[in-house]
Amino acid sequence: MSTFILFGTYSADAMDDISSTRTEMAVEVIEKLGGKVTAMYALLGEPDLIIIMDMPSPEAAMKASIALSKATGIGFSTSQAVSVGDFDVLF
Repeated sequence: MSTFILFGTYSADAMDDISSTRTEMAVEVIEKLGGKVTAMYALLGEPDLIIIMDMPSPEAAMKASIALSKATGIGFSTSQAVSVGDFDVLF
């Protein structure tokens, strides 16, 4: 599994649908694609939201990002994260 971070920006319509139900649906989408949410944070400023998730592949992370955008109206950009320990081993 690899770690990915989704950076979310709310549209005006997405603001209207903020709820715990939508959060639960987002977790279900990620789990359905073989992933696991490790953390979710609402932020002050840009971006509005981050989701940290473990996914089996970059393709699964892309599918999750697109599925969540379609379902919620939240625009996501997604980055793969590498732990500093793993990064340091490369150099």
